[in-house]
Amino acid sequence: MASPSWLDDLGALLGPAGLLRPDQGLTPAEREPYELDWRRRYRGQALAIARPADAAQVQAVVRACAAQGIALVPQGGNTGLVGGSITDGSGQQLLLNLGRMNQVRAVDPANLTLTVDAGCTLAQVQQAAQEHGLLFPLSLASEGSCTLGGNLATNAGGTQVLRYGTARELCLGLEVVTASGTLWSSLSGLRKDNTGYDLRDLFIGSEGTLGVITTATVRLYPRPRGQATALAACASLEGAVALLARARNLLDAGLTAFETMGRLPLHLVARHHPDIARCTDALREASALPPWTVLIEHASTESPEHAQARLQALLGEALDAGDITNASLATSETQRRAFWHLRETIPLAERTEGLMVKHDIAVPTSAIPAFVEQAGQQLQARWPESRVVCFGHLGDGNLHYNVQPPAAQSAGDALLAFEQQANQVVFDLVDSFKGTLSAEHGIGQLRRDELARRKPPEAMAMMRAIKQALDPQGLFNPGRVLPHTDTAP
Repeated sequence: MASPSWLDDLGALLGPAGLLRPDQGLTPAEREPYELDWRRRYRGQALAIARPADAAQVQAVVRACAAQGIALVPQGGNTGLVGGSITDGSGQQLLLNLGRMNQVRAVDPANLTLTVDAGCTLAQVQQAAQEHGLLFPLSLASEGSCTLGGNLATNAGGTQVLRYGTARELCLGLEVVTASGTLWSSLSGLRKDNTGYDLRDLFIGSEGTLGVITTATVRLYPRPRGQATALAACASLEGAVALLARARNLLDAGLTAFETMGRLPLHLVARHHPDIARCTDALREASALPPWTVLIEHASTESPEHAQARLQALLGEALDAGDITNASLATSETQRRAFWHLRETIPLAERTEGLMVKHDIAVPTSAIPAFVEQAGQQLQARWPESRVVCFGHLGDGNLHYNVQPPAAQSAGDALLAFEQQANQVVFDLVDSFKGTLSAEHGIGQLRRDELARRKPPEAMAMMRAIKQALDPQGLFNPGRVLPHTDTAP
């Protein structure tokens, strides 16, 4: 049983800004940014909200929780989509928010590395690199509020995985507080270190269930000397995949992004954000949006003119081959940003339109046209009034395949039943194409049970063994990734 005074002792250590307590006047409005997830699907009730200022204070929080048997839930910017950084509703879990740990520690331009605290927003990390004429290429729509620690804990993907890889590929070292309260640090920034198990990779993507990431050393790149961006209209997904192959052959490593958007998601942006959607006007034929629109970006090591010329050559070849039916090449930085804003506004337009059953799936890129066709046919046969909002990172095989339920099944128990049945249709098909049910959003609590059903038993057994070895009390983010019963002592 926890000592009655343990929170008082912790508060004295962390200071007035370091521990927010509902039992000491913290209002529901003040708690909501910490206790309600971005999708407004999960609402927690924390025992208290710890906001440490450095790694030593994280250690103190972890040690106090371990001594009292109190579970803790690490949290970054609270922008996750699977309920992985929200406490449960018991009022007995401590929320560990790392937002105060937001310092840039070191930049090493010669080594192309940057070392920053886990609470830095992704935009801060990008800016720190830019100030030294360098590039940190991880890019997400939530980059102004998501944190690097959260990006690493969930192995975030984003729009430039095609060229630079996921957060895992961009991380060279970590500092982590373990479940015993010790500090493990490996921040050297080495690209080669073949001295046993890669402990860093255990924590990246573990969603706070194995340790608390406090600092990271990440990989930087030279900034491109020129960028060119275009929207291209495709009559089919087969055409988009053909365009991707052509772009890889012609642009090679200069192909940095290849996003696809179906007609419906762009229609939703046009309905709810008409000013943003105007950049698609050049692609419209008879006032209709094309079936599929591709956002493609090329980065050049030479000049803006070289980037424009190469991308224009690609689009010309694709038009001649029939891969695309139309294209619009951005002629200014303002227009380039407008193209990207179009893509990044889709989730907001979805949210305004109504509840969606969301899927963050991946299949081999070559299988995407068949997957989309078969999934659409099966969903329409079962629910003719449902609508599919499909968009995502075609370049790396990751689609956000979201399904809007019929009006009669858009709330309450009917919505939950529809979600379960739609999930089965989508995930069964994903399995048949040897894909994954979570490409970049993670597991959290939303996909936890689905993972346990679909992951091979031997893989689940190894994951449970790792969890037991690193967190024997089962106090780090219980009930996330693995069922709580799998991790309880």
